Amino acid sequence: MKRGQEHINLTLFGYGITTKAIAKHYGPADFYDDKVTKPFKDENGNRLHPSHAFNPNYSYLEVPSPGMPPKHPLIRQAKNLLSEYDLFLGSSSPLRLNQQPFTIWISGTNGKTTTTQMLQHQLAEKGSQSGGNIGTPLADLDGHAPIWILETSSFTLHYTNEAKPDIYLLLPVAPDHLSWHGSYEEYVNAKLKPLSSMREGEVAIVPKEFSAVETDAFLITYENAEELAAYFGIDPAKVKFKGAFLLDAIIAMGVEKVLYDTVDYDKINAFMLDPHRQEELHDFYGRLWVNDTKATNIDATLAALERYKDRHIHLILGGDDKGVDLHPLFEALKNYDVEIYTLGTNEERLNLLATEFEIRFTSSSTIEQAVEDIAKYHDAKSVALLSPAAASLDQFPSYAVRGERFKEAVRNLGEN
Repeated sequence: MKRGQEHINLTLFGYGITTKAIAKHYGPADFYDDKVTKPFKDENGNRLHPSHAFNPNYSYLEVPSPGMPPKHPLIRQAKNLLSEYDLFLGSSSPLRLNQQPFTIWISGTNGKTTTTQMLQHQLAEKGSQSGGNIGTPLADLDGHAPIWILETSSFTLHYTNEAKPDIYLLLPVAPDHLSWHGSYEEYVNAKLKPLSSMREGEVAIVPKEFSAVETDAFLITYENAEELAAYFGIDPAKVKFKGAFLLDAIIAMGVEKVLYDTVDYDKINAFMLDPHRQEELHDFYGRLWVNDTKATNIDATLAALERYKDRHIHLILGGDDKGVDLHPLFEALKNYDVEIYTLGTNEERLNLLATEFEIRFTSSSTIEQAVEDIAKYHDAKSVALLSPAAASLDQFPSYAVRGERFKEAVRNLGEN
């Protein structure tokens, strides 16, 4: 089936990137969105309705925006719900692609984007395309591409019941999105869900803690990057990436080893990391500052701390922590030479925990003030690290804006 050749009566929940892409190829469609107060048509002829106007008795097929929570009234009312993945890759979907690409799904709490980008870098010459949560909806991918590399969120996995990967790559899992899933157990269940439908001959690479999971896939487990590298015969010393990025690189190289029995150090070492993940910069005085604004949960912050464990660390923490228990973070902080600078909506909570765990702290409130506070004590032997362990939307439009504000504040130090 060629895109746009046949019209299906589609109901789409949420007027977002994923659903708009579906409507572009298979619309016009009916959208139901909480922000719509009265019905209207957009420039492409799609019909937009308030969420409360949805009637499941007159809907043939519903596709939700991935981030729409299970408790949303539209989800509860839907009778024919398909995820974005099921829509194109599911066995019962009327829009199932006739020519199914070989699919590689990548999930986990941290590192999904980097691993997806690294793997796309490794396999681009084979005609692969990357998408999913990384930014390109499945509807916009080339259905004739031989390989789809898909960054896959726990939200998408929750709603996916038919589609399955040919290779599933699961990075380490730590508490995240608990308010959306309801509990850590349900979050983990979503991450493990694809394994139950995978078949013999398909491959899954997962953390060793999940080695007992039931699956027909060939299971490769790992404790750390070095153990996985040894399994694939990869020499970590020849890979330029360190810390959490080393695991991302080894997993990407491992897939290439599985598919083509090749190990290409030059290619992986040519990959350039995106900004905002352990991005190092120096101020006017030559002191090291690290922009790790993309560390929006505890596990990501712990990975950054481990990388700089041999230095005194000035750590900027705070933002919207989504209700996660922060005690494990403070238990870990006791093992580092660290003082913290707090900001954001959980600032007071962080201050109380710092007092409880006897960790020196400064209540900075803003990113600019935190940089100024750190600059008074920062020297050539220490590191100033923005790794907030929290989302950014309480004070910034995005984590990227938070990182840019941090870098601007560091640059301004030389002007004082």
